[in-house]
Amino acid sequence: MPRIALKVEYHGAPFAGWQRQADQPSVQGAIEDALAKLEKGPHTIAAAGRTDAGVHGLAQVAHCDLQKDWDPFRLSEALNFHLKPLPVAIVDAKRVDDDWHARFSATERRYLFRLLMRRAPATHQAGLVWQVSHQLDADAMQAGADMLIGNHDFTTFRSSICQAASPVKTLDELRVERVETLWGPEIHFHVRARSFLHNQVRSFVGTLERVGAGARSPEDVRDALEACDRAACGPVCPPQGLYLAGVGYPDNPFA
Repeated sequence: MPRIALKVEYHGAPFAGWQRQADQPSVQGAIEDALAKLEKGPHTIAAAGRTDAGVHGLAQVAHCDLQKDWDPFRLSEALNFHLKPLPVAIVDAKRVDDDWHARFSATERRYLFRLLMRRAPATHQAGLVWQVSHQLDADAMQAGADMLIGNHDFTTFRSSICQAASPVKTLDELRVERVETLWGPEIHFHVRARSFLHNQVRSFVGTLERVGAGARSPEDVRDALEACDRAACGPVCPPQGLYLAGVGYPDNPFA
């Protein structure tokens, strides 16, 4: 059974998340349904990570096992035809070894969070950013973010329904960047780690936004981390500004 790796882009707004659900639309379900139109199923695909409802994918990675020895390009074209009009696209497909796994072979995940700062309602960027009406201090947020980098117990920044076996993770990067755009200034959060806890990135951003607004200090972020208490976390920000931006592999099939 040939194994094909897929690089997937999607707008998360219409979906209840990546993972297939019995009674709600999902990105996984949309792709598996498209596969079933090409080969008799059932089909089950595996992904590098499960994004929540409303979260977007710029470069999600999944793999599927097929009966036919498909040319990867023709497979991606056929899938994109059957995925219309859903906001899901297969942007690349590559043949991989039978023991290659989209989730277990991954060595890092990269996320981008976009925060738009302007009073007027977002129009073209609606649903693609978290919008606040006030300006934020990016330098103060970076100072707070620096407290989180490294190997820590991230209980404070972990959802109460997180199913990870341990709250201890290593955060490799949390970079805060102010970006001037045509529609107004944005704050971009670039986050990188081997793996993440449920709602970890959104918990980081929600807490750091309070630092940028002056409601908390950078040192308060360190205190919140050391508290290992969910109550010490700031507000969890909404999902629409979050993007799975990339997945790293020792031998990246899309390199």
